[in-house]
Amino acid sequence: MLPCVMVVFVLLSCACGENPAVQVILTNKGLQYGKHEGTGWVQKELEQITFPDISGSVNIYIGNVYYTLSGVTIKQCDLPEPNVEFVQQKGLTTSIAGLSFALTGEWRTSFGAIHDGGSFDMAIFNIDVTSAVQLGSDAGGHLSVSSIYCKASVGDVAMQFYGGASWIFQPFVKHFKGHIIGRIQSQVCPEVENSIMDLDHHLQAMNVSFDVNEVLNFDVPLTGVPDIEPSNMKLGLKGEFNSIKTHKEPPFVAQEFILPELPGYMLSVGISEFTLNSASFGYFSAGELQALINDSMIPPCIPFHLNTSSMGAFIPQLPKMYPGLLMNLQVYARQAPMFSFQPGSGILDVHVGVKATAIEANGTQVPLFTLYIDSSFTSEMMIADGKLKGSVKLNNVTLTLGPSEIGVFKTDALENGIRSGMGMALSKLNAKLREGTILPRMKHAQLVNTVLKMQKGFVAIYSDVEILQTDRSSYLSTSYL
Repeated sequence: MLPCVMVVFVLLSCACGENPAVQVILTNKGLQYGKHEGTGWVQKELEQITFPDISGSVNIYIGNVYYTLSGVTIKQCDLPEPNVEFVQQKGLTTSIAGLSFALTGEWRTSFGAIHDGGSFDMAIFNIDVTSAVQLGSDAGGHLSVSSIYCKASVGDVAMQFYGGASWIFQPFVKHFKGHIIGRIQSQVCPEVENSIMDLDHHLQAMNVSFDVNEVLNFDVPLTGVPDIEPSNMKLGLKGEFNSIKTHKEPPFVAQEFILPELPGYMLSVGISEFTLNSASFGYFSAGELQALINDSMIPPCIPFHLNTSSMGAFIPQLPKMYPGLLMNLQVYARQAPMFSFQPGSGILDVHVGVKATAIEANGTQVPLFTLYIDSSFTSEMMIADGKLKGSVKLNNVTLTLGPSEIGVFKTDALENGIRSGMGMALSKLNAKLREGTILPRMKHAQLVNTVLKMQKGFVAIYSDVEILQTDRSSYLSTSYL
């Protein structure tokens, strides 16, 4: 296949029938940028290719001369930018007109008992290639690509022999030309198709499930065949996080959403609230959303200690029943935190339980009480100066007394204290969010001119892509003749 098309798949840094939780749109602008960048990359790669030997024979009226052209390398390549287009509900077409090469290599001939050799220069002019590929998906959710059409023609070949008895054979170049043109022309499309098959095998070998850390993996198989229009290609991905430990499916499913196009960008990505909620559920089902808090974890700047004496300001009977004892707080999520998105903002609902125990001198932990804390936060996110920025504010927090071994007590003062503590924590968090976090860079490309918009049910990211000039992988067939 004409390798510049493969750059398109690099940009897409890939259970049918379900709603995709992640949507990706590659626009024609992105396709043309990939074509432009790919042309220069392919031209550099071609200069490093050594072609396979070309052997044959030609009749020079007094007998057959057998020849071999070996060590064929490219000295110069005139590679016009190809024309690459989306084809409605099919895939891509690629065409190149006027591709020319200057080659050099060694020649050997045998004519009866006479053997000779030397070097040669060859120029191949006006190679035209048109190729069409079908894009689809396999049962495992991998992007698939297959050849549906290829046509190639070679305009002319010029050859100059040096060394040995080249002066004898040079007049017979016109006999070689037709054979060489035929050999090249007959091999172009098979090699294009071989490259397409190699690319398809590469795509089938790609992971569609990744371990994010020791707790979660991320499933991103295609949920259906690509939706291709003349102006863009749309991919739907599963986009679900799962607990590596429990493998439990979340008790909710991805809802359908429509990712609107924002004109002028190469790439659009929509991430639904399902994706974030599946990550939250994965942590919850794995038992990761809990923590034990003790007095040593209280920052020295806070004039409060986690003991029965300090807690007496909120629970009067506590220091009377258990005087001078340190305390532990077992904090745990009662259910998975849930995200929801609205135009311009996101909401996070958190439901927490806190089990308090007193620590006696012999280390025995005495149960005291359980509190239920329900809170809601509103967040705003944006991308500016190449950074992800945002802010979070507390909407509401309520505290309810659960089972209590020390009797009933009022929770108003504790609730106010928790609200005050959350306010201080959010103040520090917002200071960091205002500074922002630099957007992650992909291995071979980075996002530029990026815009983030929060919509109902999903977050939309619109961006251009810049191919990095270093550390590009080489994916190019080394046999074109």
